[in-house]
Amino acid sequence: MKKTILLLSTLFFLIGNVVVKAQEAKKQPASPPASVTETLSNGTKVTINYAQPGIKGRTIGKEIAPYGKVWRTGANAATQFEVSKDVKINGKSLAAGKYALFTIPGEKEWVVIFNKTWDQWGNYKYKEAEDALRFTVKAEKAKEFMERMTFTIAKNGEVALAWGDVHIDFVVK
Repeated sequence: MKKTILLLSTLFFLIGNVVVKAQEAKKQPASPPASVTETLSNGTKVTINYAQPGIKGRTIGKEIAPYGKVWRTGANAATQFEVSKDVKINGKSLAAGKYALFTIPGEKEWVVIFNKTWDQWGNYKYKEAEDALRFTVKAEKAKEFMERMTFTIAKNGEVALAWGDVHIDFVVK
């Protein structure tokens, strides 16, 4: 009888442990990784790899992505932007390759930055001298609130970032 109770206790402990581990494995990270890729109508492949921060009750420009400061445009590692061919972005040239995508958020405008040092954590080692391209875009009110920062790429080359109540975009040709 004692052996049966001991065996059953051990069995329940092991099953409980497996269930807890399975639930832990299903937990999503605070800023989950995301990727979007599109082959444009001109044959250029555009890829963005990033981590999706959530608003979590914070205000863009204040507690998160502060206005006037270089931001990694995501969470964790710097967002990576890659183009398979030389392109023009909002009319300015960018060579084929991989870049870190930074922004400087503002209330009415955001500065978009493509930096040559693409493999970096956050923006801690950001150097303006390594910028390959920088331009300003209009910050618009998003059509709908987006809890997690999300990039989209359309076949026509429009790249959009939607987050909270903010929407910015630029065109890759």
